[in-house]
Amino acid sequence: QVQLVESGGGLVQAGGSLTLSCAASGRTVSNYPMGWFRQAPGKEREFVAAISVSGGRTYYTDSVKGRFTISRDNAKNTVYLRMNSLKPEDTAVYYCAVRVNSGSHYYTRNYDYWGQGTQVTVSS
Repeated sequence: QVQLVESGGGLVQAGGSLTLSCAASGRTVSNYPMGWFRQAPGKEREFVAAISVSGGRTYYTDSVKGRFTISRDNAKNTVYLRMNSLKPEDTAVYYCAVRVNSGSHYYTRNYDYWGQGTQVTVSS
């Protein structure tokens, strides 16, 4: 079993920055790809970013490209999401997840473990 705990969310003005962290415990996640998703009120959970095991490959949804950066520290069993130039439409609960099995990084169904989420609110 893997337990994931996100932190770093909060309230920020538009144009501001936040860095989310996702710490894993119970099992090392350094051998698995990981991802960040978000869910706004009344909307489905959507893909934000993903990172390969080594961290050498990263993937982003179009709306965050150039603004968000996903990274990982396998020694600390932690994945990060640096969010710059935040917009009100980035407001959501952000979740990290681990993909143990194969499949596209884009779909929630391909992820096996999830954190409880952290709220990010961007005011205009």
